[in-house]
Amino acid sequence: MGMNRRLCLITGASSGIGAEFAKQYAALGWDLALTARRADRLQVLAAELHARHGVLVEVIPEDLANPGAPPRIIAALEGKGREIDALVNNAGYGLPGTFLSTSWSDQADFLQVLYTAPVELTHRVLPGMAARGFGRIINVASLAGYTAGSAGHTLYGSVKSAMIKFSESVAAECETLGHKDVHCTALCPGFTWSEFHDVNGMRETTNKMPKWMWMEAAPVVKAGIEAVNRGQPVVVPGVFNKAVATLTRILPEPVGRALAHSQTARYRKLEG
Repeated sequence: MGMNRRLCLITGASSGIGAEFAKQYAALGWDLALTARRADRLQVLAAELHARHGVLVEVIPEDLANPGAPPRIIAALEGKGREIDALVNNAGYGLPGTFLSTSWSDQADFLQVLYTAPVELTHRVLPGMAARGFGRIINVASLAGYTAGSAGHTLYGSVKSAMIKFSESVAAECETLGHKDVHCTALCPGFTWSEFHDVNGMRETTNKMPKWMWMEAAPVVKAGIEAVNRGQPVVVPGVFNKAVATLTRILPEPVGRALAHSQTARYRKLEG
């Protein structure tokens, strides 16, 4: 029954964009595997989606800061005889403070969760997708991957930029090797309403920003799913975000850096 449906693995699925991905894939009739640290939230979401859409939902509580998490997640699904047809690498957070004021342990965990773990999960699921002739990988990057570096949250922009390049490379390799229905897309949202800004301590600051700069999670996720289905390597949802991404490409680099520096206090927390 459910074993004949496609399965989508979503990281960071307990809230925000991750939970919205779960809702939209469930509405499309996909079974789900949801992973995050908060098992209680995953269970509530799983029960809701099963009741509403009749899909099977596996809950796998894991902390991706632990290097052993990616292989355990894959092994848990393989142990149930499930193949992963789609992967949404969504788990992430912002690390407040400067590089000088934060510990290496915190920075290492950040790199593990936002870069190493999604790259490893992609590496683990991609061979099966290629062998079956179907696969969808969405890496949730950010508009910050396009903008110049600035003070605070030091590694965030560089990691998101790397996720964009990584996604483009995987997409190009799949196309070059003839895996025509295996697609990889970097989804690059700007400011999106979610718990993300509560976790990184920026809610008070971001609440002062103009509402037209923000998007709801639903259209962001919809743009990502539609883009990966048509084989688009990168998608920037929203008119404002598209304008910013375009502007970063045409502005002289010194101007872009000066602009980013002048806006730092609006969207970066320099104290941990």
